[in-house]
Amino acid sequence: WFSTKDTISKQYDQTFKLIFQEIYDAEYRAAFEAAGIRYFYTLIDDAVARIIRSEGGMVWALKNYDGDVMSDMVSTAFGSLAMMTSVLVSPDGKFEYEAAHGTVTQHYYRYLRGEETSTNPMATIFAWSGALRKRGELDGLHDLCAFADKLESASLAAIRDGVMTKDLAALVPADARKRAESEGRPVRSVNSGEFLHAIRERLESAQ
Repeated sequence: WFSTKDTISKQYDQTFKLIFQEIYDAEYRAAFEAAGIRYFYTLIDDAVARIIRSEGGMVWALKNYDGDVMSDMVSTAFGSLAMMTSVLVSPDGKFEYEAAHGTVTQHYYRYLRGEETSTNPMATIFAWSGALRKRGELDGLHDLCAFADKLESASLAAIRDGVMTKDLAALVPADARKRAESEGRPVRSVNSGEFLHAIRERLESAQ
């Protein structure tokens, strides 16, 4: 998908629309059609309505500002902003991995006051693992790539085992809680340190 608001920004946004269509027709149409994939343009307000009703399965291209806003909307509407990764790629091939949610200022101030926090570190962990994996790929360090894979697997395993920060635990419906408890992995809402410790345990057991 690609979306702008070219009905309002008739020159600037339409330029992006035309460039996308031109590149698609020249370089991607045949491969897309062979793979059963379709590309289409739609206005951004229509795209938002489609996204909210969807179950995923698409790549949504947006201009920088639109992408910044809509990615936060999608991650929050379908789970937690702390579960979203962010990768910036420059025209000359440089990569930057970051946590999409920013600095989580309110949690940080609570931490400075000595209060317990239940801050979800997944986006930060995956920013580090993504950067480490890319460094490993560039330098041919297979062990570093393997470590990044294990770190991500350990982080996801903790959540699958029912160990969650408050933002995730609040999303688990009652029937899923009962099922998880019957399977011996009850949902537990833990603080930041406890969550990181659970990940560390699983990472060490995978080494």
